[in-house]
Amino acid sequence: MRKDLQQHFLLVLQDLHFLKTSHQMPRQLVHRYLKFCLAIGLVFLAGCAPPRANRTPGQPLRVIATTSIITDTVRQVGGDRIQLRGLMGPGVDPHLYKASEGDVQRLAEADIVFYNGLHLEAKLTDVFEKMGRHVRAVPVTRDIPRERLIYPSDAEEAPDPHVWFDVQLWKFAVQTIRDVLCEADPESSAVFAQNASRYLSELEALDAWVRNEIEAIPKDQRVLITAHDAFNYFGRAYDIEVRGLQGISTVAEAGTADVEQLARLIAQRRIRAIFVETSVPVRTIQAMRQTVRALGWNVEIGGELFSDALGSPNTPAASYVGMVRYNVETIVRALKP
Repeated sequence: MRKDLQQHFLLVLQDLHFLKTSHQMPRQLVHRYLKFCLAIGLVFLAGCAPPRANRTPGQPLRVIATTSIITDTVRQVGGDRIQLRGLMGPGVDPHLYKASEGDVQRLAEADIVFYNGLHLEAKLTDVFEKMGRHVRAVPVTRDIPRERLIYPSDAEEAPDPHVWFDVQLWKFAVQTIRDVLCEADPESSAVFAQNASRYLSELEALDAWVRNEIEAIPKDQRVLITAHDAFNYFGRAYDIEVRGLQGISTVAEAGTADVEQLARLIAQRRIRAIFVETSVPVRTIQAMRQTVRALGWNVEIGGELFSDALGSPNTPAASYVGMVRYNVETIVRALKP
């Protein structure tokens, strides 16, 4: 069945190529339809994946996590009682990530899949929904109270997914991961509970540390300007104004008017620094800096922040706790007197 679907899918792509080269369909429509067919093809492959072998007693749970932030958090709770694999490595933008056939196969063979939800992994949504019939796919944000989510004015039905920048909110994700693992492997539940308790205490201390560090920045200089709106939860939790050139997703590009408007704010308020992000191209921030200079103020690039992904292994930002600390230290160093 799966082979038949693959052959049919290839025939559709061949037909699209013929239409494109023969100029019988506008190029824009061809591209749009091609993306649709690719999405449908991945869903078909997910639905036709071979069934997983039953897990034998004592065998570690096979767990997949999407972003590097979730992977690290699951590792903290699961420890050596799970067999963990992350889909997205350091620096990978989850807004733009597309599942390969190999990813779909790995997802189908897992016992549990942890993903962020709230439309962060937008291009994987259909795959997760299809996988739900065969594999337990769990959004780690599912237990966060809805009233504590941020809803941008231009996307009232889609909350901001970057909840990990409020450490108190990320504790809900830890608890969700703990509960799901305990339910899936009751024999290891005591270990999962102990690991989670230790990690939750570490996050409580991290939250207090962030609040204390931010106090070093004068109130009128607590303005965090980055490439896209990934830090709204951070701003709300730790009393710092946040502005981004793009929206909550990196899919949309910032326009000239957006750059000019933010540049005027920087020049008027004499903001010391703006920041680039590891998973977002730097060109928009560079363009804004040039615009600010034209208005008579020299704003510095305060450093590179980690937003949607962790840093490379063996670096200070290779873990969730390390990433938060690195970001806060970078922000405070650039904005305080």
